[in-house]
Amino acid sequence: MSKEEPQTKAKVIPQCIGIIMDGNRRWARQKGVPGVEGHRMGFKKLKEVLEWCKEADVRHVVVYAFSTENWTRPSDEITYLMDLFREMSKELDKEEKEDATVHFVGDLARFPNDIEQSMKETNERAKKDATYHLWVAASYGGRAEIVAGVNKLLSEGKDIVTEDEFSRALWTAAMPDPDIIVRTGGERRLSNFVTWASVYSELFFVDTHWPAFAQEELQDILEAYGKRERRRGR
Repeated sequence: MSKEEPQTKAKVIPQCIGIIMDGNRRWARQKGVPGVEGHRMGFKKLKEVLEWCKEADVRHVVVYAFSTENWTRPSDEITYLMDLFREMSKELDKEEKEDATVHFVGDLARFPNDIEQSMKETNERAKKDATYHLWVAASYGGRAEIVAGVNKLLSEGKDIVTEDEFSRALWTAAMPDPDIIVRTGGERRLSNFVTWASVYSELFFVDTHWPAFAQEELQDILEAYGKRERRRGR
């Protein structure tokens, strides 16, 4: 009898990846260009990374696009970012195909009316049965999401709830919990990102600024994730 070849262990693919896209302005300073150009290149990088995630068959990606704290930035930067959101909404509409869809999650009412309306229309068109999902956390904060969930349940007359009931009251209710959270830019914290959903996420912090993030870095993260043992208290 011929000796059988050892069976190869199947590659572990995360269902959902969260990304804190940090370092846009620092990248711009290093390049000697205006800070707003870093944001523009950051959006270009997002489109690239989404393609890499599709190639790896990652079905859900949630990105931290604009936090509740970001509203305190200088007014000229806020104005630029709002224009970039308008452009992003149009560009992401082009990304919506039979196998891909987009969702916006956060306190969307804080955006200018036209942006809020565009995001809500995108959410209404979102296909639940799409293969690939992009979740854009915009005007989002993990604590704000929890408070909003509590207030929603209180308004429904709830006084005692289960974890599952609470999860269904959140902005991210339809989104899977991230298996991985990646933060670029060198910082080692989550900064109020998916606070409820991140309790069992595997964390990866990379020094590369977001616009310079490379496909090889993503591949290294996916390989490292596959080697981690996720016991979840067991």
